[in-house]
This record gives sequence, C-alpha cells and structure tokens, in this order.
Amino acid sequence: MMNALNYLVLAEASTGRLIGTLVAAIALILLLILKFRVQAFISLLLASIFVGLASGTMYMTDIGAIVVDSMGSSLGFIATIIGVGAIFGAMIEHCGGAQSLANGMLRITGEKRATWAMLFSGFLISIPVFLDVALVILAPIIYALARRSGKSVTVYGMPLLAGMMVTHSFVPPTPGPTWVAYAFEIPIGTVIIYSLLVGIPTAILSGIVFGGRIANTIHIAPPELVDAEEENPPSFGMIATILLLPILLIVSGSLVEQAVGASIPGGLSKADRSAMLRDLLGQAPYWQQTLSFLGHPVIALLLTTCLSLWLLGTKRGASRDVLMDVSTRALGPAGIIILITGAGGVFKGMLGASGVGDALANALDGLGISVLLLAFLFSSISRIAQGSATMAMVMSASLMVPILDKLDLSDARLSLVVVAIACGAAGFSHVNDSGFWMVSRYLRMTEKETLKTWSVVSTAVAFIGIALASIVWFVVS
Repeated sequence: MMNALNYLVLAEASTGRLIGTLVAAIALILLLILKFRVQAFISLLLASIFVGLASGTMYMTDIGAIVVDSMGSSLGFIATIIGVGAIFGAMIEHCGGAQSLANGMLRITGEKRATWAMLFSGFLISIPVFLDVALVILAPIIYALARRSGKSVTVYGMPLLAGMMVTHSFVPPTPGPTWVAYAFEIPIGTVIIYSLLVGIPTAILSGIVFGGRIANTIHIAPPELVDAEEENPPSFGMIATILLLPILLIVSGSLVEQAVGASIPGGLSKADRSAMLRDLLGQAPYWQQTLSFLGHPVIALLLTTCLSLWLLGTKRGASRDVLMDVSTRALGPAGIIILITGAGGVFKGMLGASGVGDALANALDGLGISVLLLAFLFSSISRIAQGSATMAMVMSASLMVPILDKLDLSDARLSLVVVAIACGAAGFSHVNDSGFWMVSRYLRMTEKETLKTWSVVSTAVAFIGIALASIVWFVVS
C-alpha cells in the first residue's frame, strides 16, 4: 500500500487533478457498463487502475499490489456473508417457505387486510432471498388474491414490492447494506436497528399509503392459470422463526458489545477501540462472550443456514444429493455479487491510496452539504445512471468513506448514513434496472404502466426513507 514516503518522492497532485480523476473514473464505469456492456466487476477494476494511473500520486508498480490487497481485505468478511446467506435463501425457496410465510401472514391479517400481509411477507422474505427470486415465488399468491377480490394485481403487488425493496436495500444481512456497514466499520447489529427503525415506516408509507393510491389508478387483471404451490410446505411459525433468528442474534451480539464497550474512553482510533473491545469481551462473563460469539454476523448466518438445511431439508426427507445441488446452485448468483463487492473494495482502496478520496473530502468540506444528503445524492445518481441497487451502494460507499473519516460520528449516525445510501439505491427504478422488467413481466404491465406504478412507488421509498432518516438523525447523537 502507499505510504507517506511515496507521496514525498512523487510530485504532489493538485486537488483539481484528483477531483478530475474521480469524475473521469465514475464516467468510465458508467460508459463501460452502459455503452459497452462490460460486466460491473471488470468495469470497477478498470476504473480503479485508471485512478491509480491518472492520479499522479503513486508509482505504477504499486497499483497491482493495491488491487490484490484491497480485494482481499474486502472479501474476507463479505464473501462469507453473501455465500452463506445465498444457501440460506435457497433453502427457504426450495421448501416452499415463501408461500408458507405469505399464507401465514394472510391468516393473521385476513384477506380484507391482505395488502398488509403482502407488505410484511415481502419485508421478511427479502432478508435471505433476492428480490427477483422472491417476486417469482410470490407472484401466484398475488394472482390468487386479485382473482378472488376482483381487484388489480397492483393492489397487492405494490405493497409486496415496497416491502421487498426496503429490506433488499436497507436491512443487513442482505449484501448491499452489509457491504456498506463493513466499509464504514460499524457493527452490523447497530445498522439493523436503525434500518428497521427507518425501514418499517418507510415500507408502510410507500407500500400501503402511497402505493395503495397509485395501484388503484390502473387495473391489471391476473392471468387465467396460476402455478401450483409447493405441496406440504413448512409451517409459518418455523419459517418466521428461521428468518428472524439471525437478525435477533446479530442485534443481541451488538447490544452486548455496546454494553461491554461503554467503559472505553473516547478519542481513540477505530483500530485501538476495536482492540480494546476484543480484550474486554475476552474478560467478560461467559454469557456475554457467548452472545457476542453467536451474534457475529458470520456465526449467526452460518448457524441459521445449518439449521435450515436440517429443518427444511433433511428433516423433510431431502436427500444429501438434493441439498448439495440446492447449495451449489445458490452460489452461482452469489458469486457475481461477491466479485462486484470485492471490486468495489478495490475502488475504495484505490481512492484512499491515491489521495483522490481525501481530495473529494476536502473539496466538499466547506460546502456545508449534509452528510445524509450527500450520501443520498451519490447513491441516487449511481442508481439512476446504471440501474443496479447493489452497485449504487458500493460506489456511493466508496465515495463516502474518506468524507466520513474526517468526521467524528457515532455508530448511530453512521448507521443512518448507511440508510441514506440505501434510500438512494432503492429508488428511481426505471428501464435500466433488471428489477423493472421483472415487475413488468410478473405483474403483467406494459413499460408505461410500470413507470406509472412501480417506478413511482420505488421513488417514494427513496424520499420517504431519507426524510425519516433525517428526522432520526436529529434525535440521536
């Protein structure tokens, strides 16, 4: 990695040159993805190398080492989380757990309040299952509700999608917010608490209140035939417990760490504070050590995944070969996300090593722009330009890290910055978003109808979410 000596022996680059390098790098990423259809993983790596070459603050021979080091440091945590989480989600999908969850919610709420059932079904199922997969699984339930009630499929589809999108973008251990929390070096459990605090009312307001009005402006009839549901799916209680278990474990672990770390004096660096916290946890009572161990995101997800393989697989008669096949197939899509987030780590590392990130922080320092607003704008621009919510979160987090390093923000406020990034990434779905086309297909809408419904609801998620996050920002310290 670059060190102070490197900067002394190289000609000092101007702030203008470094900012220009950053602008050109972002333009290069968008050009490669949108114009030349280069995969985001390759695009991020090429842009990172460009930053190293164009910044003028490092030796060319250092660039390869920075790429490797940054990729390795990023993937040590996030690859495990995404890989294990993918298998967890695949088991929920394979056993019919999504349908069981939705049907259980319907029994609780009744069909008169089926929109609430769809909202919370989407909110929960998107914890382990990717949004597009969850939509495919739950679409038959939307059709059945629309057929029985005579209402438009959008009446049930918009709340479902709002719940899914909020969880997909806001709540760890889904990949996007998990990577941002890791990049900001804040406890996942703290992020979960604040993402739920903002995310649940955001989903209700955008999916039920706002989405309900939008859905009634257009009538989409359900298809004649509905795919058959999984025979003998697991119980609602079992699926709900398995879905909530990792979140409860992670939050419990974070609360223990906060209690143990309350005695650590302020003013320490993150590295020193982390080292002191580890020592204090090692000397804490056994029950606190146990909760901290079980609450580590990797342990919590691995434990829950093993439990799901047994309860939803082996105990229900699935053979070892079937479980192996389900797990292996789940890692295919996960591998793409792992590589993209790893390349995002390379981009973040190169911005730091080259001094481009510091130049951005210095340039914005005197403008008086709210940190939340800046994070929201970075994420929104990326989302609008290239479509992927996860990619938008990776890019905006990379830009925010050097800015946040200059501020002394609490974990609570850093968690709200994660939420602000999630808001921008959740909104503004349009024709360059693969999810836009999934919604159009499964809710049987034209492009114009999808723009008038789903695009508007996703944008409502963005603005309602950032408004609520701003309110919470002024409450917490």
